[in-house]
Amino acid sequence: MKRLQMVFACLLFLTSAFASDSVMPEDVAAIAHRWAFICYQMPAKEREEAFKSLAVEAERVVSASPNKAEPLVWEAIVLASYAKVQGGMGALSKARKARDLLLAARKIDPDTLNGSIYTSLGNLYEKVPGWPIGFGDKDEARAQLEKALEVNPNGIDSNYFYAEFLMNQGEYAKATDYLNHALTAPPRPGREDADAGRRRDIERLLAQINSKSRVANQ
Repeated sequence: MKRLQMVFACLLFLTSAFASDSVMPEDVAAIAHRWAFICYQMPAKEREEAFKSLAVEAERVVSASPNKAEPLVWEAIVLASYAKVQGGMGALSKARKARDLLLAARKIDPDTLNGSIYTSLGNLYEKVPGWPIGFGDKDEARAQLEKALEVNPNGIDSNYFYAEFLMNQGEYAKATDYLNHALTAPPRPGREDADAGRRRDIERLLAQINSKSRVANQ
């Protein structure tokens, strides 16, 4: 149980604005803005209940547009974020549902939200425990994150999450290159809140890499 809690405490899906640079439907955009507020402005102790409520709203948006990919992706993002703050076995079940939602969205429109499906799947495959506990798979994570970069080579999220994966694999120099490239990503109109939060994430990750590199060189 402690292992699962630690794993899901590291999830970002989530944690991911995995979201896109393209214009989203109004109801989906409302989910995205609420997600950014919870992640980057709300006190940590309040986030679990907030994500629980947002997950209900995201499911409602999906039900209203069952054949649209964007709502499915954002319900997955919300569930993954909920998993992060909740921890335990409930987090694993939410991660599975998030994966299934992303796979369903991929069947409808694989490149929706500028490759966010691949970014989100890659992050899940990296962070979720592997068999027999979960479905985690580092090789599949790398493949999905690299696919996200093919779709959106200059995106802030696609570069950030690939860099995070590389850092976790000990590829510090390469990770730094992708993080620096993420900082040059063009702003996403209507996503200023998520962009600001993601840039703070990038700065924190660069600091972690610098610290790890100093220790490795001692």
